[in-house]
Amino acid sequence: MWASPLPLTGKTVSLTPLLPDHASDLAEAAADGDLHRLWYTTVPAPQDIGTEISRRLALQDSGSMAPFAILDSTGRAVGMTTYMNIDAANRRLEIGSTWYRTSVQRSGINTECKFLLLSHAFETLDAIAVEFRTHRLNRQSRAAIERLGAQLDGVLRAHMILANGTQRDTAVYSITAAEWPTIRAHLLHLQGR
Repeated sequence: MWASPLPLTGKTVSLTPLLPDHASDLAEAAADGDLHRLWYTTVPAPQDIGTEISRRLALQDSGSMAPFAILDSTGRAVGMTTYMNIDAANRRLEIGSTWYRTSVQRSGINTECKFLLLSHAFETLDAIAVEFRTHRLNRQSRAAIERLGAQLDGVLRAHMILANGTQRDTAVYSITAAEWPTIRAHLLHLQGR
C-alpha cells in the first residue's frame, strides 16, 4: 500500500501503527474530557475503543486507511490519527479521524504529529496534496488546521448525516506539494526548531 502506517518519531511524540494492544491507553484517553459526548465530532466512547480499533484496522486491510496511535514521550497512547481517503493514483490523502485526550490538547503534540505526517506524505510518499476535513462548526479543529497553514478549499454543505441525526457541513482544507516548503518552515518555527 502506498501510504502504509509505519513508525514516525519526533521529539515529544511518536506515531506507531495502531494495534489492539493500544486499547487500554486509548480507553483512558477517550475518558479524559468525555470527548465522545461532543456532538460535532466522532470520538469513540471508552468502552467502544476496541471496536474502533478493529474498524480502523479493517479499513487498513482494504487499503483505504493507515491508522496510527499517537504516543507521548512516555510511550503512552494519548490519541489516534490516520491517513485516510488514500488515492495512490493521484498521490493524495487526507489526515483525519484524529483525536487527543483533553489533557494533551494545546500542548504542541498536535503540531508535531501533523509535522511528522505531512513530512512523510510530501517527502517520502511524494504526495501532491494532503487534505484535512472537519465539521464546519468545530471551531477548535478548524483553528488547529488553520494554524498549520492549510488553506480552506471550501465547505461541502449537507455532506454527512451524523449519529445524532444532524447534517454535517464539512470544511475542507488542503496543503499542496508546492506549499510544503513554506509550511514546513512554519511548522518548524512553531515547534521552536
